[in-house]
Amino acid sequence: MLMIDVIDANRRKVGAIELRPDVFGVDVNGPVLHEVVLQQQAGMRQGTASTKTRAQVSGTGKKPYKQKHTGRARAGSVRSPLWRHGGIVFGPQPRDYGYAMPKKKARGALRSALSVKVRAGELLILEEFPQSDGKTKSVVLLLKALGIGGKTLIVAGGDHDRIRRAANNIPGVTVITPEGVNVRDLLVHQIVLVTRRDLSRLEEAFV
Repeated sequence: MLMIDVIDANRRKVGAIELRPDVFGVDVNGPVLHEVVLQQQAGMRQGTASTKTRAQVSGTGKKPYKQKHTGRARAGSVRSPLWRHGGIVFGPQPRDYGYAMPKKKARGALRSALSVKVRAGELLILEEFPQSDGKTKSVVLLLKALGIGGKTLIVAGGDHDRIRRAANNIPGVTVITPEGVNVRDLLVHQIVLVTRRDLSRLEEAFV
């Protein structure tokens, strides 16, 4: 049985809840975690680097000077890659760096990441979020009352938009829905904060 404390907004224990061992208590697979993080980072790349080939750069198609008797190397185009302002050979072109990952492997990595957080004591279960007024100060005071000072991942369901707007200006704090939890965010952030209500949604999403 895997139990974890449930706390209130002042970090006082108000109960306990049982975690699903098949989600929060699995063996950690480091190589798969690494592979999934690389896949996420590849998908985040913009892929907007662009260069022009000799067919795309501006310039006339006329031969710049006659073939012989000039004392210079022969040349057929001012757009040659050998010339200044000429085209680029094998330069980067806009592309999508993302690639697919088997769903079974991705879900396994998520369960591993969640298990890492539980074992490290970095998963906090909050009874419920105080009524959000959408102000940054409210979230700052909540995190301070909970004793959280590092990078924090807030998993919020119903009040997601209001909490996200309030936390946008806080460095190191990210707000995400239970269904949007991912391996990279779990590993990058030191603390994962989730309410009791959203915990069940989190378990259902990654069974």
